[in-house]
Amino acid sequence: MNMHSGQTATPVAIVTGASSGFGLLTAVALAKAGYTVVATVRDPARSEALLQEAKLAGVSERIECMPLDVTDHQAIENASAAVIDRHGRIDALINNAGFALGGFAEEVPIAEWRRQFETNFFGLVAMTQAVLPHMRERRSGTIVNVSSVSGLVGLPGYAPYAASKHAVEGFSESLRLELADFGLKVVLVEPGAFRTNIWTKGFAQISRTEQSPYRAKLDRVLDYSRRTAETAPAPQAVAEAIVRIVLARSPKLRYPLGRGSRMLSLVKAIIPWKWYERAVSRMLR
Repeated sequence: MNMHSGQTATPVAIVTGASSGFGLLTAVALAKAGYTVVATVRDPARSEALLQEAKLAGVSERIECMPLDVTDHQAIENASAAVIDRHGRIDALINNAGFALGGFAEEVPIAEWRRQFETNFFGLVAMTQAVLPHMRERRSGTIVNVSSVSGLVGLPGYAPYAASKHAVEGFSESLRLELADFGLKVVLVEPGAFRTNIWTKGFAQISRTEQSPYRAKLDRVLDYSRRTAETAPAPQAVAEAIVRIVLARSPKLRYPLGRGSRMLSLVKAIIPWKWYERAVSRMLR
C-alpha cells in the first residue's frame, strides 16, 4: 500500500541487525506487541534463527526480513522508500546493527577504525536520515539508538568500540533537541553485559601480536570480558525495555540497562576519574 492509497492501521517498526542478539529478540518482541516489523539483516542466509524465533512466538506473519548492509547508504535509501511504499508508515526505527572491535589503540589499523565507525556510527546516521523526512511530516515516530555501557565509559582494549558508541551518544543528544518540536522521540539504550555473541565475535576480530607491549594487559582484558559474558543475564530484558520505550508517550533520553551500565552511569556522574582508573586496574589484576 503506498502513501496515496492511505496507510495501514498497524504500526510499523524497522529493526537493523536483526539476525542475532538484541536485534533478533527486539524484532520478535515488537511483533508480539502488535507491530509489523521490517527486520534487516546484512546476510539473508543468516536470517534462519530470526524466522525460527518468530515461528515459535506465533508472529511469523508480522515479520518481514529485508537484506540490508547499513554501510551501503544507497541501499538504505531504497529500503526505507520500499517500507513506506509498502506500508505507508514508519513508526519506530531501532538502530541496533553494530559490532565490537577490540585491540589496543596503537595496534588497531586505521582501516579497522573506519570499519567500526562505518557500521556503528555512519550506518546509524544514514538510517536515521532516511526515515526522518517521513516521520517529521507525520509528526510522529520514535528512534531508539542502541548504544552501550561503552558509550558511557571507555575500557582498555575496546577503544574503537567505545569511540563509536560515544559518537552515537553525542549524535543522539543533539538529534533529540533538534526533533523535539516535531513531536519525534530519540532515545538511547545503554546495555551493560548481556549474553549475546557480540563479544565472541569481537574476540575473533582483535588486533594483536605476540610481541605486543600490551599483550599481558590485553590478555587480562579478554579474560575479564569472557568471565563477564559467561555470567551475564539473558538479553531478553533489553528487547522488552525497547518495546516499553517505543510504546511510551514521553520516554527519557537514556536507559542504562543491566548491572554494569546503571552502576557505571552513576559512577561517572559522581566519582573522580582517578577512582575509576584505580577500579579498572584492580578489576584487571
